[in-house]
Amino acid sequence: VQLVESGGGLVQPGESLRLSCASSGFTFSAYVMRWYRQAPGKERELVASISSTGGTTNYANSVKGRFTISRDNGKNTVYLQMNSLKPEDTAVYYCLGASGSKGPYWGQGTQVTVSS
Repeated sequence: VQLVESGGGLVQPGESLRLSCASSGFTFSAYVMRWYRQAPGKERELVASISSTGGTTNYANSVKGRFTISRDNGKNTVYLQMNSLKPEDTAVYYCLGASGSKGPYWGQGTQVTVSS
């Protein structure tokens, strides 16, 4: 099983980034996918989740209206479009796949830094 995040980087406040998480080794289309983040000195928090079909999404209040989670089951990839980034969005972002008793499977994380 592999989940590989990409797309992180250093941006200024107000800018955008799109994170990707390419997955392999499990039946991606059967899994709920989630994005978490962990800032220095803070606990890991759930940012967004998407159902296996993509029909249902949920967001943390802190990112609602700014972030959009999506998935492409044909490419085994989940995305996180992040707009209007703020310094408080600075964190390592992780993707996770879970399905009932299987998983969860974590990626290695990608750093997002928002700073002027």
